[in-house]
Amino acid sequence: MTIFTDAPNRPVILTVPGLGGSGPTHWQTLWEQDIPDTHRAELGMWDKPERNAWVTRLNQSICDARAPVVLGAHSLGCLAVAWWAMGAPRPFRGPVAGALLVAPPDVDRSGAHPDLLSFKPSPRRPLPFPSIVVASSDDPWIEIERARDLASQWCSHFVDAGPKGHLNAASDIGGWAAGRALLNRVLDAAADNSGKPRTVADARRVLATEPAERDRLR
Repeated sequence: MTIFTDAPNRPVILTVPGLGGSGPTHWQTLWEQDIPDTHRAELGMWDKPERNAWVTRLNQSICDARAPVVLGAHSLGCLAVAWWAMGAPRPFRGPVAGALLVAPPDVDRSGAHPDLLSFKPSPRRPLPFPSIVVASSDDPWIEIERARDLASQWCSHFVDAGPKGHLNAASDIGGWAAGRALLNRVLDAAADNSGKPRTVADARRVLATEPAERDRLR
């Protein structure tokens, strides 16, 4: 449960899949079915993604929500979110209240999948909203230290999920309860007990604290 559970200004949650989209057993699809006001950003071109097209369609999905948005992105969807943020001259308290960025791929490494190349180089500026980057220690698409470096560049709180592959349907995590807990952390970091938005610095600080201390800061 989050402070937004019964709030009239509860954010819309937009899932942002990666290369190939997310199938019926992927946690993003299961969240769309189970969490109220959760919808997919339909980026199209799932098997042949192109950065500018994805960023444009993500922007349209965010605008169409007509409410604060929290993004739940996976894999290449994380890079679409980061590129959207680089081109959106909007401060925190704008349309995106926060993001959970799961298993971003390393688009810059030698030998990266050719369908990732239109997203390189990885954006390196802080995201203008609070965020968590989650990575697995044995993800074949990125080394854990590279994921940690991306989180640092984006001013995101970093979470090591342990050895769980690409944190997708093949990882056998079902609806990914641990991920939902992280999503709730993003939701709670975005606002105080009154539902009013925090500054982005305060929101980042809340994300980085341990649970007991977060309770004290609310």
